[in-house]
Amino acid sequence: MKSTELEPLMFSESLSDLESMYATGNVVHVLCVGGSFSFTVNRIHYKVCECDYIIFAVGVLFSNVECSSDCRVLLMSFPESMTSATVFNSNYGILGHLALLTNPVIHLSKIEFDACRKDLIRLRERTTFRHHLFHYEMIATLLKAHILDLYDIHARSCKSINPESRIAELMNKFIRMLIEGDFLTDRSLEYYAGKLCITPHYLSEISKKTSGQPATYWINQFFLKEAIRQVSDKKLSMENITLRLNISSVSYLTRYLKKQLGMTPSELRKGIK
Repeated sequence: MKSTELEPLMFSESLSDLESMYATGNVVHVLCVGGSFSFTVNRIHYKVCECDYIIFAVGVLFSNVECSSDCRVLLMSFPESMTSATVFNSNYGILGHLALLTNPVIHLSKIEFDACRKDLIRLRERTTFRHHLFHYEMIATLLKAHILDLYDIHARSCKSINPESRIAELMNKFIRMLIEGDFLTDRSLEYYAGKLCITPHYLSEISKKTSGQPATYWINQFFLKEAIRQVSDKKLSMENITLRLNISSVSYLTRYLKKQLGMTPSELRKGIK
């Protein structure tokens, strides 16, 4: 794995670097260049092969990573903040993001694969241009262009994600509240519906229509994502984490993670290198 000081992007051609790159708290993209590998996310097992593109968003818990003897990959990791403003600045951006949280694998055509591979190689090369007076801005712009290409590919393969503008606008506002951390203070459906000036039932309806999941599912997913991130930080005590997550006790956190992940906070920490 190679990285330079203050360089926001990291690259690798070894799948063994996946966990360490993800442990930095970054988004990790994986392009399968040859062979195959498999992994588990949210208790769903995925097997990917050449021309597949995988996006591990921040807070997604993956496990059971296994690869074939001829597996070849290109990995890239970067802070979520580098692209979030661009990614979420459209109706599709939010819904596409939710779809990728549900299924992180994008199947590419040969033409799309070649284009994505060239993008990743170019990004890796451009990170060495440290003399560039606008180095960070240049890298961020190239990365955003690549992300938008991925969303174009994903949108074309998920034509069902084409909501009416009013519904998309409401869903956009709902997810933005979650992104901004409202779930840390209130996780009730009534709270979000009230903020949107609609009924809880209608909020659940539009969530199911646009993402295939009820609104309560996404509230829980964002809370779970943050709980995993907090527990993964071994510098934080469990008592401190319960305060940060605004929950009643360590025992509540333990029961919650056991139900959601099948493991306790201590078991989750043991699995983090």
